[in-house]
Amino acid sequence: MSEDRKNENKKTEQLQPFVRENFGKPLSSNEGVKISDDENSLNAGDRGPTLLEDFLMREKMTHFDRERIPERVVHARGYGAHGVFQVYESQEELTMAHFLQDPNVKTPVFLRFSEVAGSKGANETNRDVRGFATKFYTEEGIFDLVGNNIPIFFIQDGIKFPDLIHALKPEPDNEIPQGQTAHDTFWDFITSNQESAAMSIWIMSDRTIPRSFRMIEGFGVHTFRFVNKHGKSRFVKFHWKPLLGLHSLVWDEAQKLGGADPDFHRRDLWENIEAGNFPEWELGVQVIEEEEEFKFTFDILDATKLWPEEIVPVRIIGKMTLNRNVDNVFAETEQVALHPGNIVRGIDFTNDPLLQGRLFSYTDTQVYRVGTNFQQLPINRPVCPVHNNQRDGDARYVIDKGKVAYHKNSLADNTPFTVPGTEGGFVTYPSLVNGYKVRATAPSFQDHYSQAKLFWNSMSEVEKHHIIDAYSFELGKVNSIEVRQKLVDMLAHIDRVLAVRVGENLTLQPADVPESPVTDSSPALSMANTRFLPNTLKVGVMVDEGFKGDETRRILEQLIRSGLKPVIVSVRNGMIRDDKGEQWTVNASFLTGSPLLYDGLYLVGSDNADPYFNNRARAFIVESYNHFKPIGSSPSGEKLLRELGVVGKPGVIIQHSPDSFSKEFTEAMAKQRFWDRY
Repeated sequence: MSEDRKNENKKTEQLQPFVRENFGKPLSSNEGVKISDDENSLNAGDRGPTLLEDFLMREKMTHFDRERIPERVVHARGYGAHGVFQVYESQEELTMAHFLQDPNVKTPVFLRFSEVAGSKGANETNRDVRGFATKFYTEEGIFDLVGNNIPIFFIQDGIKFPDLIHALKPEPDNEIPQGQTAHDTFWDFITSNQESAAMSIWIMSDRTIPRSFRMIEGFGVHTFRFVNKHGKSRFVKFHWKPLLGLHSLVWDEAQKLGGADPDFHRRDLWENIEAGNFPEWELGVQVIEEEEEFKFTFDILDATKLWPEEIVPVRIIGKMTLNRNVDNVFAETEQVALHPGNIVRGIDFTNDPLLQGRLFSYTDTQVYRVGTNFQQLPINRPVCPVHNNQRDGDARYVIDKGKVAYHKNSLADNTPFTVPGTEGGFVTYPSLVNGYKVRATAPSFQDHYSQAKLFWNSMSEVEKHHIIDAYSFELGKVNSIEVRQKLVDMLAHIDRVLAVRVGENLTLQPADVPESPVTDSSPALSMANTRFLPNTLKVGVMVDEGFKGDETRRILEQLIRSGLKPVIVSVRNGMIRDDKGEQWTVNASFLTGSPLLYDGLYLVGSDNADPYFNNRARAFIVESYNHFKPIGSSPSGEKLLRELGVVGKPGVIIQHSPDSFSKEFTEAMAKQRFWDRY
């Protein structure tokens, strides 16, 4: 090993005592005993029985037997990355939270994306809510913003969460289906708990089949408080807005991707961070003054309701950038312990009953799943000093000195000591609490259809079509006719046309029930109103032997400058020659690649394309065309497109000159889908 590498390793060990570099080091046991043979157990003779005294074998095997901690009940399928957050300007007027004051401060963050329903082995492109949970390592402690890619939730009170998840998970008698909602028990729960009406239409929208982790929104879901240094409190909701825009897959594409690449989303995140295409989100907040708490037609503490952005605008206050992949998925992504109860000075809770339930549940979950001292693991450890009188417990890493472990004390001068709120100590906001002890739902929580109708009114015609198809697919998998009918009747409360269209696909007639009178819409809810950029989108560039190299290189250079990522695809992996005999690297073959993996296709071909090339390219083109993706072609490939009958169709670009083609094709790629092919 070089001297520089040795010095680097030594420095790493000094700065991060929990980070271990194994490269070039001697093999040893967990107690530090150097191991001379790690391939043979200690036996009584070379063919005799293994001896119980083999402490090295026992240590290795007992550790292996315990390498997996209990899987998360929900959000088990997850992936994460490190990054930084910077506020754009001081938010002193709103909050005294330290990380929201100085634009020059970069706060480290860890962001974990996840699926709610499936186990760790579920396909990543299943229709499902995506978790969006951010851990801020602030100078005043850990702040966890634990949310989803949808701003509302199924239920209003945390006590119903176990029931929701029991209904959502595979049915216990046969453990089917895995990671999907298309089954009886889920929809029985939804139709039996009408508060889930709005969430049901959100999960049937395209937001639950995202194109990429990098292209989803994040929401804190709950109503929190901001508290400033003067003790002034305001209600707040948190939003994450992706700078690449909000984009989705189409349903057929999502289903097939589950087979072509069940790791599609994590691979996309990992590869883009490794390539320096760092994903970015802007943090926005909606703020409501305390005196305005009851001025709205909805209860601002109801987690099944959103605050329409047209009524309560989102203020953009900062930006998060993910710039580093994890070093070890288990140690970081799997062991990260996120908790909505982790707040810092300047942020506080409200009486949102779903949030109140989570404040207990998450602590209990992490202690059970990760262990008593989960906060001491590197991924969970604050960057600020920690001093308290908590001791012992399983897997404790911190060695506390001294004999005193209690408060108050005189032997240690009553240390560690408390810190007054005026000097940085956390002080709970003194919100007024009154009323009788009851188990009841507030009357203001009992409107379940208005916001479902608002969401439906806000959708484009394409989005409405997808929602109808999604409901029809899901209910088509439900065996109980009673549950199907209950769902169609529930939809009739939202919108009669929606209910009739879904009912027609199931040969059911919706009941004659009152329909929500809401006529308003919220354009911010439609994915049609997001930003459209070519950045980081993949282009499958299909080439055959003897293709025009100079012309292709010129076009690809222009596409790369526009932000696109060309992937060379051909008959076989390895190298391929152009018309000048120059060799090009093939990134994927027709066998190892898939049109599902690319956001658009560029058919280069050659003047004498091999019949096998044309057959495989034809299959790629048909799949991409049916998924509404852009398709470009050189003059050499135009004949094949004409045979398929797609020339002149929306989003099909034929090359006439390299420069004009590059511009037109880039614009088509940025648009991503050409829905007028319907």
